[in-house]
Amino acid sequence: MLKEQGHEFASLVAREDVWELSGTVIFVHEGHPTRIDYLVICDSSWSTRSVNVSGMMGSERFTIDLEVDSDQSWKRNGVAQAEVFGCVDVDLGFSPSTNILPIRRLALDVDEKAEIKVAWLQFPSFELKSLTQVYHREGGNIYRYESGGGAFKSVLAVDDIGFVIDYPGLWRAESAT
Repeated sequence: MLKEQGHEFASLVAREDVWELSGTVIFVHEGHPTRIDYLVICDSSWSTRSVNVSGMMGSERFTIDLEVDSDQSWKRNGVAQAEVFGCVDVDLGFSPSTNILPIRRLALDVDEKAEIKVAWLQFPSFELKSLTQVYHREGGNIYRYESGGGAFKSVLAVDDIGFVIDYPGLWRAESAT
């Protein structure tokens, strides 16, 4: 997760039978200017189908392409990723925007909770790992979030669409429009 100062622009667009979550994150990481662009494609049920992450950290360029089939088998740049088999959602470790995916997919009622496993693209290593997460909808736009078996806990405030607008100590939206 980002603790450094920076900015992100993210958008969610419905196109025919898919959802497109895209954005750009710009910040300084360990003294290096960093720009990361991402595009996540989900089907109509909010299941992740593809992810493209590209950018620069200092002078180093990178591109990561993830593909997910209907059996939740993942490939990274064409290579099978057994570690994340069965994961429905992706979590981009450099942005809170991908929290919208399980929030929309699960459509929890107030006081409902769900435990899921996500394909977590860690930052800054960009390793892909399985991560257990718990979402507990405590109020209309408030979710208690846990990951790593409770090792990390936070209370997320989201807007009416499901984008995180406050991730205490890590991220806060400057504008929700």
